[in-house]
Amino acid sequence: MRSIPLLAAATMSALAVATLNPLAQTAHSTTPEGRTVLTSGLVGPLSLDVHAGRVYVTQNFAGELDRVRGDGSLQRLYRGGHDEIGGVSARHGRVVFTQTASSGAESPTNSWVKVLRRPGKAHTLTRLWAYEKAHNPDGSTTYGARGISDDCAAQWPTELLGPPVYRGVVDSHPYATFQRKHRVYVADAAMNAVVSVSFSGRVRTVAVLRPVPVPITAGLASTMGVPDCAVGLTYYGEPVPTDVEMGPNGRLLVTTLGGGLGEQLPLGAMHRIDPATGHQRVLARGLSAPTDLAVTHSGRLFVAELFANRIVTMAPGSDTVRTFAKAHLPAAVEVWHGRVYATTDALPPEDGAPNGKVVRLRRY
Repeated sequence: MRSIPLLAAATMSALAVATLNPLAQTAHSTTPEGRTVLTSGLVGPLSLDVHAGRVYVTQNFAGELDRVRGDGSLQRLYRGGHDEIGGVSARHGRVVFTQTASSGAESPTNSWVKVLRRPGKAHTLTRLWAYEKAHNPDGSTTYGARGISDDCAAQWPTELLGPPVYRGVVDSHPYATFQRKHRVYVADAAMNAVVSVSFSGRVRTVAVLRPVPVPITAGLASTMGVPDCAVGLTYYGEPVPTDVEMGPNGRLLVTTLGGGLGEQLPLGAMHRIDPATGHQRVLARGLSAPTDLAVTHSGRLFVAELFANRIVTMAPGSDTVRTFAKAHLPAAVEVWHGRVYATTDALPPEDGAPNGKVVRLRRY
């Protein structure tokens, strides 16, 4: 996975806007929907964590990790220069985050998992790019229109959809982290895998997420510019994991975007993974760009559906998804002491200053 295309494009436009517009945070305010805005004016807030009453947020497109103070102002904890900063998680005062370097909108060139030492200083836990180069966990997975003929492949719109058939490439874009006492779990959107990183820096692959099968119908072919000769085949898209958490039963919960098509079609899913064996089970399908999830002590799930403009919830043991709250472009969701927190307006408008927010929603 070269990147999350729409988000990558938004990164470039947001950085340009951020250069011209200084960030302007606001103190607590209550919206007509009854939610509390904790801070605003953020540039691409794609990652959020709430721990011990402290709210941490990343401004991915500005390359910044911040803590939200009680008055709505931000304490800058780390600045990544032109690199993307994301994947924040906090546990007992330890703050972990990810850093991704890029040469362009869709070309990551390096990636790390880091531990904050003090404001402005961080320790590199591991360089995930090196692990990807050495192991490429999805390197044996075939994506694309499997079984396509050579003549049909020659008509494939590679500029729009990439190669008609390909194996997992060497690429890393760590998107989310979850901490345990002795390790960090990382959802890497480009690696298409969840990995475990010990605090000594040792990395192992927990699971490679399965490709997403999409039947190529006549309607899909017409919409996406796919040649008629491919109708009837199945396109296997990259899963693109976007978050990892742990449920009360010790199993990992992972959201997947569903590849580039998942930004246009409801191909997102929720998975449960055994961290010891890597065994996977799909809990829910048909989600619209799920970019983050949260789980309560009882096992209730919340998922931010970025392009559906809503946060959904699933009761413990249920596969039924229902709307918990409507929100504009929600990218991250967390729970703390019976309240739901989220980031909204996470992608900047094409013609205006970024106005990402951290909000506190109603009790669950």
